[in-house]
Amino acid sequence: MLRVTAASLCSSGQKMRMLLPPFASLTSTVASHNKREENQSTVDSLYELSVDVRKIRKLKGWVLSETTVYVSDTAALLRDMGADTAAIAHILETHPEAVLIPPEDVVAQRDLWGSVCSNQRALLSIVEKFPASFFSVSHHSNQQANILYLKSLRLNKKIISKLMASAPQSFSQPVERNQEVIHTLRETYLDLGGDEANLRVWLQKLLSQNPYILLRPAEAWRDSLGFLREQGFTTEELLNLVSSLRASISELKPEAMQQALAYVQGALSCSDDELKQVVIRCPAVLYYSLPTLAGRFQGLLDAGLSVRQVKESPNVLELTTQIVLYRIQKLASYGYDVCSGSLDVIVGTKKDFEMSYAKLNLRQHRPLFNPVAPLRAAEE
Repeated sequence: MLRVTAASLCSSGQKMRMLLPPFASLTSTVASHNKREENQSTVDSLYELSVDVRKIRKLKGWVLSETTVYVSDTAALLRDMGADTAAIAHILETHPEAVLIPPEDVVAQRDLWGSVCSNQRALLSIVEKFPASFFSVSHHSNQQANILYLKSLRLNKKIISKLMASAPQSFSQPVERNQEVIHTLRETYLDLGGDEANLRVWLQKLLSQNPYILLRPAEAWRDSLGFLREQGFTTEELLNLVSSLRASISELKPEAMQQALAYVQGALSCSDDELKQVVIRCPAVLYYSLPTLAGRFQGLLDAGLSVRQVKESPNVLELTTQIVLYRIQKLASYGYDVCSGSLDVIVGTKKDFEMSYAKLNLRQHRPLFNPVAPLRAAEE
């Protein structure tokens, strides 16, 4: 008969612990942390603000277990900024960590961000859309230094606030890094024939079109432009490319661009000069991956289009195969054969296409017996 004693159980328990994998103790520690008892005062305060505590439990439940919280203070500050009950609840549900920040730090953020916002309503709008950016207080001094620097460039405050909201990392980094990138952008613009008087406007366009521009190292700009210079583009052409590609040019690697250009030249049977014209008309070919370019080009051929047509209207490569097929079929339903004409009628944005389509429909298929009949329209 098997006898189980307390001593044997203890001995078995020790052996079992010895056999556990090394991460078992860590897992149990994390589990116990996640199962910490909630701060009932925090939960009650959030319920009083109509906050959906279930959302917080699901995504960031650890916040509810913290002992030092400032729920009422944070809500009061948001209310002073013009937030109503619904807005406060939304902000705290989206970024519950906000209740862990001391009120004096929130006040400092409010004053700092307020210096680049036109009014309280604009500031509150940013806080509602980007609460994580606003409540990032650990790099307050860097944020302040970067704001002062961008202000010294006479950049529009709206552009600065947009940068802070959508790309907060660029304001968290030391101001010297942003100064280096801006200096490189200035050199690039002037070297390519840009006018000093228009530099500020050009910078603002780049920054507004791609808020992450300051996160790219200055060397990336130099490498990309150096490669394009080697391809024989003139300074005027390069300036147009930089403006067309916006900040994306800093994300392009010479090796990837070389592969894309080689593919396009082979697929379209282009000379070097013809290839340059393709790139000028469709700069996007520089950053599409080879599978994307190959897939779209083959899709055009499968739809019955010719290499000559693609070479004459290379910006058709900016469209997905699905969109191209839809537009071809839509025009075909009214008797227009894209395969025997120019592709200019199908390229461009949805609005561009609808305008071209309406003109063709009006010119070719409007009933003569009823000149005021409405145009047929189909939803894209």
